Amino acid sequence: MERPQERVVDLGGQLCPRFQLAAELVGKRWTGAIVQTLISGPCRFNELLARVTGVSDRLLSERLRELEGVGIVKREVSSGPPVRVTYELTCSGHELEPVVRALEQWAERWITLESLG
Repeated sequence: MERPQERVVDLGGQLCPRFQLAAELVGKRWTGAIVQTLISGPCRFNELLARVTGVSDRLLSERLRELEGVGIVKREVSSGPPVRVTYELTCSGHELEPVVRALEQWAERWITLESLG
């Protein structure tokens, strides 16, 4: 979904509310890993569960619903026995790829496993 161009408003040095909401959304636990995994292409739920090491099925389901609700992830159900549910990034989700890649590069450069304690 294309968004119309909006003019930038000077908030007098305050954080932009859109930036704050976006940072909180992407910064939620497991969200970055889910988006990073879906960059490589659509996945079924159990594939995501296996690739995003450490996430519970309940939390994965919750995050996928949140990401679907804001238009970052698309859920597709294909009928026929068995019913298959596939998740993939939408156009706006794919636009997060440069952000995720930049964060990967930053983490490789500055985060040590020891710092994760």
